[in-house]
Amino acid sequence: MERIRHWIFVAILLVSKSAAAQDDVIVFTPQWIAQAQFAGYYVAETKGFYREAGVKVRIEHPSATQPAVNRLLSGECQATTLQLCQALEIADSNKPLVNILQTSMNNAMVIVSARKKDPLKQKGAKVGIWSVGFGQLAICMSAKDHLDYQWVRFAQNVNLFVSGVLDATLAMSYNEFYQLAQAGIEMTDKNVYRFCDHGYNVQEDGVYMNRDYYEKHRDQACRFAQASRKGWEWAVAHPEEALDIVMRYVDKERVATNRVMQRLMLKEVLRLQVDRESKKREFRLRPDMVQLASRLMKENGMLSREVTYDELIDNR
Repeated sequence: MERIRHWIFVAILLVSKSAAAQDDVIVFTPQWIAQAQFAGYYVAETKGFYREAGVKVRIEHPSATQPAVNRLLSGECQATTLQLCQALEIADSNKPLVNILQTSMNNAMVIVSARKKDPLKQKGAKVGIWSVGFGQLAICMSAKDHLDYQWVRFAQNVNLFVSGVLDATLAMSYNEFYQLAQAGIEMTDKNVYRFCDHGYNVQEDGVYMNRDYYEKHRDQACRFAQASRKGWEWAVAHPEEALDIVMRYVDKERVATNRVMQRLMLKEVLRLQVDRESKKREFRLRPDMVQLASRLMKENGMLSREVTYDELIDNR
């Protein structure tokens, strides 16, 4: 009987240790497949910055059936990257978040029209939009300017637009924009509308955690954020070496891309991290951009209320 009690105690101890070990690990899920958009985090893991900060991090990319947002909300990961507009929608649905690191300081979204036409003169046009979201500001713009776009959802490439099915498409300046250029689409000031230049300069990628988790692991979260920032700063100083690291992740995840495309992406992502006004890489969420995005989305029925800056930060 004593021996049975002993082994029961040992089993309970092992389970407890396993749970504690799991609790110490931050599972980080970028919002998309492996690419240079997430270079700083790959660098931080590869160069040992997370280890030096005393935090265990495991990077797990999302899948078609398990998007990053779902993984965060279900607790399958403890941190993910979200665009600000996405974070506002989640906060509005009574799922409190905390922004622990902001990398994007500028908006990357553009509309590219076919046949050199001005996107603002194509009322009722069929316009491609990502099926996973990201197009909130475009919907706001279309409504404000009474363009009545017909939104056609696509997964991840530009084939519908290139084949002539669409009149225009949304694109990120660090991603689909270059895919279109490589496909032979001519890009000019006449057929490319940059949201950041027309009153829609709303920040995009930031790192978010569920507030409940953050409150219980504040020190761990801060160390993770600091090490991630160090990874981005290292990528700025060593872009080609950072690209080497990115390509290792790309190969591991079997992503169909190439080094030329990833070099262009990294260069543009790093450019977008520099604030237009201060000319600095600030790594902070801007209250004025939260206010702008929240107001636009509320006016267009995407939010039931205006979500405030204080709701998204550590406001101790």
